[in-house]
Amino acid sequence: FSQCNNAEPYRAAQNGLLKELLDKDPEVKLAVYDGQADAAKQISQIENAIRQKPDLLIVAPLQRDALTKVMGEAMAAGIPTICLERDIIEPNYTTYIRCDNRKIGQMAGQYIVDYLTKKNGSPKGTLVELQGMKAVEGAMNRHAGAHDVLGKHPGIKVIHDATGNWMQDQGMDRMVEALNAHPVGIDVVYGHNDPMAYGAYLAAKEKGREKEMVFVGVDGLAHEGAKYVAEGVLGATFEYPLCVDKAVEIGRKIIKDPTLTPEKTYLMESRIILPLPE
Repeated sequence: FSQCNNAEPYRAAQNGLLKELLDKDPEVKLAVYDGQADAAKQISQIENAIRQKPDLLIVAPLQRDALTKVMGEAMAAGIPTICLERDIIEPNYTTYIRCDNRKIGQMAGQYIVDYLTKKNGSPKGTLVELQGMKAVEGAMNRHAGAHDVLGKHPGIKVIHDATGNWMQDQGMDRMVEALNAHPVGIDVVYGHNDPMAYGAYLAAKEKGREKEMVFVGVDGLAHEGAKYVAEGVLGATFEYPLCVDKAVEIGRKIIKDPTLTPEKTYLMESRIILPLPE
């Protein structure tokens, strides 16, 4: 398994579930590589994996352009390759397991519209957006999907847009900049994942402003985003399934029957996670 960055909580949860599923099978040997958010490192690790001729390669790509060529090399070497929840420029994979990030963005956008309408009497207000890594499908579509909805409401203004690279500390730093630039009047913070949204909350709390705004995230892990919602830290989060359970299911079938042609794409479902009614 070529993991793009173990340091992200979502990625650590993927690794944990994959190990849990495969540790039960003595006939399977699992190697997990940590790309450490470095495309060159991830490429080198996949090249090393190709030389070992594994029965299955699972890749969670860091960047859609950089990983395309080396995943094509794995396919050319006859190694079944599963692309996990981030796309690449060319379909250099046996199958692609994902959730619809644009739809998640649209759901987040609708939540923001509904929240602002309730708060301000009409769909108007101010928004800080903390984007994931540039040129990554998840960030692009979580942004585009939200603006599919927000763009219909000119009263909603994005007053600060920054990149937090999926990390809590960077989300916190970018939010400090937003708070300093806008001493009053922030209604919503939309983080492309829960760690950045939580980092933004911590920054706002440090300045005594956390009650001024609502924080929205994505991922919905039980011990992270879902927990933050239950605690009243986030107003909502949107589940992005870990996808590795589906990868194991399809991977087992491919290994058992090399002639099998799986679906080119498997689409996992998302859902909104809201506080329980009082």
